[in-house]
Amino acid sequence: MFPTLVACSNDDTDSGANARGRWIPTTAIDQVGATLATWLGVPAADLNGVFPNLPNFSVKNLGFML
Repeated sequence: MFPTLVACSNDDTDSGANARGRWIPTTAIDQVGATLATWLGVPAADLNGVFPNLPNFSVKNLGFML
């Protein structure tokens, strides 16, 4: 789901009268890369070596490549 890119919206982490729109990503490039790497045939045992930050995320495979 895409964030609402409007100042002071629910997805904006900045608030108040001078809100400039600050959105924090909810998906890491490591998750996207691991999903693509899995689709390309990289074994699951090797993913943490290729993407060292991957253990920090509960969802490793985003499921957009089936």
